[in-house]
Amino acid sequence: MCGIFGYVGPRTDAPKIVFEGLKRLEYRGYDSWGIAVKSDKSQVTSDKLVIEKHIGKIGDSKIDSSLITYHSSLALGHTRWATHGGVTVANAHPHLDCT
Repeated sequence: MCGIFGYVGPRTDAPKIVFEGLKRLEYRGYDSWGIAVKSDKSQVTSDKLVIEKHIGKIGDSKIDSSLITYHSSLALGHTRWATHGGVTVANAHPHLDCT
């Protein structure tokens, strides 16, 4: 069971939009959560996905994350119930392909 929330559009606060959306989907999974953001070149050395993952309920999060303040028009978030595998940051979503 999980909750997935994404944003693609003209606004540049996509990470914050997704963070707030995941809070509303918390009942779909509260063991762990994560957000992937398409970073702007001005914030990192290349135009790539930046991922941040956490254990626990997103609603309980006292997050002080620079990722939420990124200026980006694309972000994807995922909450997780641990039905297979332990509750660890490594098992938190979203995942990247290993290749």
